[in-house]
Amino acid sequence: MTPITFWFDPISPYAWLAFDRLPQALAGQSYVVEYRPVLFAGLLGHWGQLGPAEIAPKRDWTYRQALWLGRQQGTELQLPAAHPFNPLGLLRLLLACGRDGRPNRFQCETALRHVWCGGGVADDPERLAVLATQLAPTRDPGSAEVKQQLRGDTEAAVARGVFGVPTLELPPPREGAAPRLFWGADAVDMAAACLKGDPWFEGPWDDAGRLPEGTLRRR
Repeated sequence: MTPITFWFDPISPYAWLAFDRLPQALAGQSYVVEYRPVLFAGLLGHWGQLGPAEIAPKRDWTYRQALWLGRQQGTELQLPAAHPFNPLGLLRLLLACGRDGRPNRFQCETALRHVWCGGGVADDPERLAVLATQLAPTRDPGSAEVKQQLRGDTEAAVARGVFGVPTLELPPPREGAAPRLFWGADAVDMAAACLKGDPWFEGPWDDAGRLPEGTLRRR
């Protein structure tokens, strides 16, 4: 089975869209998914980016597009009562639930539905307490161990080149090559094509990464 890593933060509607789409897109393939919660804000900070919700016109577009995509692919999606929100409670809860800090698909789906189905306040302490009862974590979500793991996993994502969520990571195609990263809900089908052995990935994929830089905007 091909190992796939799903890097995500429940704060992103695209994480929910990609998560729900993944089994259909990969139907018939032999694979196993490892779900890796990471702090999206940590990725943004490392790469010097603003989040979509921090740019007013992009914020509006993000919500409209996410609702449209959910409608198109048949995924239930309702905006939470407020967004963005503080995802740390959710992220730590997920890490506290999974074996060795790796939550399973049911646990991830439950957390993502908590945010993107029902329209509630995602980081409301009472709702998080109910969610914790459902998921029954085996570790204390507020422990130093869990907090350190979230920092470490976010740093591990950065080291792999992950810059946004969701990102699907497929193994290197050959010895010495880098893993292949597919960013965004709209890249799920692209990742599926790669997994199925589409010959396109033997040429244009590598060529695109060798394109010389032209004039750069002064930072």
